[in-house]
Amino acid sequence: MDSNMDNNMENNRKEKTVVADIDRSIYDFRYSEEDAYKVDEGLTPQIVRQISEEKGDPDWMRDFRLKSLEIYNQTEMVDWGPEIDGLDMDHIVTYVRPNTERMKTDWAEVPEDIKDTFERLGIPKAERESLAGVGAQYDSELVYHNVKDEVAAQGVIYTDLESALHSEHEAMIRDHFMKLVPPTDHKFAALHGAVWSGGSFVYVPPGVSVEIPLQSYFRLNAAGAGQFEHTLIIVDEGAYLHFIEGCSAPKYNVANLHAGCVELYVGKNASLRYSTIENWSKNMYNLNTKRARVEEGGKMEWVSGSFGSHVSYLYPMSVLAGEGARCEFSGVTFAGAGQNLDTGTKVLHAAPNTSSYVNTRSISKGGGISTFRSSVVITEKAKGSKSAVSCESLMVDDISRSDTIPAMDVRTPDADVGHEARIGRISDDTVFYLMSRGLSEEDARALIVSGFADNVGKELPLEYAVEMNNLIRLEMKGSIG
Repeated sequence: MDSNMDNNMENNRKEKTVVADIDRSIYDFRYSEEDAYKVDEGLTPQIVRQISEEKGDPDWMRDFRLKSLEIYNQTEMVDWGPEIDGLDMDHIVTYVRPNTERMKTDWAEVPEDIKDTFERLGIPKAERESLAGVGAQYDSELVYHNVKDEVAAQGVIYTDLESALHSEHEAMIRDHFMKLVPPTDHKFAALHGAVWSGGSFVYVPPGVSVEIPLQSYFRLNAAGAGQFEHTLIIVDEGAYLHFIEGCSAPKYNVANLHAGCVELYVGKNASLRYSTIENWSKNMYNLNTKRARVEEGGKMEWVSGSFGSHVSYLYPMSVLAGEGARCEFSGVTFAGAGQNLDTGTKVLHAAPNTSSYVNTRSISKGGGISTFRSSVVITEKAKGSKSAVSCESLMVDDISRSDTIPAMDVRTPDADVGHEARIGRISDDTVFYLMSRGLSEEDARALIVSGFADNVGKELPLEYAVEMNNLIRLEMKGSIG
């Protein structure tokens, strides 16, 4: 065999082992921050007071923020998950107001650069096609919010949390705000309590079924900044809601932080589905906290897709507080090069005859690390309860890592609990078979990964299922030898 042929074969081999990183062009565009209003970097009582004054907080909220800051300073940093040493709060800007006046309800009035951002991301196109209402947050402020007249006519309240705080809904906000996720929960919950900004408030009256989804989309444009939106949803007795959350950010060479908070209250015989695609850039530390309380006969459904960020700690929790309460969690996580995604879910069975079902898929490639954690607690009161946890992990290559860390604490003998976990790699035989049927190696591997995540993807709203499949295909771009 001559040397030229040897070189050609070697070059082809190298090409096959190169996997291009995700093409983030749809997310990585950005606009100037020259006219934006920012607080100074760091975290001090003066900065917290400055944010509170900017927001026009009532006295109780200002005091809440300052108390949360005290708790933050007294609380130890987490030390059991992925490293977050690259996150330095002394260099994070906790409040950025974009170059716009207060929130708009007419899309035409939104500044062109901000409007272009959301148009390129498919918002408000999705609103026009299939959503009952949409909110768009840019950095620390909601810049646009609208809800269809027929939904408002049902008595549904869907607005930004700050507007609700300055309205007749203030008492409802005060009764529920950070009651499910108190600032004492962990260090970044305390941080959130001190500097939260933006987010959504939804109230669905008893017996009302919102037939088409509501959506919020969060966009972080500023470099070296944090986003701390707070979502508060109350679905009253016998009501139904599907809420969709999306988020993204352009990539910078400095750390960004997302430490939002989601609090969901599901009333007696009510039902709430909460769907999320988190596609933050790979310089993001995603330290988000989500929790739901479900009353008697109520149902909570989580559908979660985690694709972006450098490091994630994300474990949506369901507190099954009433007899017969149920929850389901479906999640897919994709960890690529430079990503350490620690995700999962927590369930507390605190009443009789409650049930939970957890079904997750995690994928890692290019040296990415994917860790699934679950915590199921069945208390002494939860007699007759059932829980099943199923988690499967797929490693696309031999340099990636996947771990499963389940925890089950069962305190009554009258319970039915099961756990199943599988970890594996893409089968070369399967790839060979698909290639023999006419597919390229790239398409064969992408098809296997998409099929692996399909049971979760089919639970997502259509536009997000398409986004998930596109993200998987982009991550799989190139061949793996």
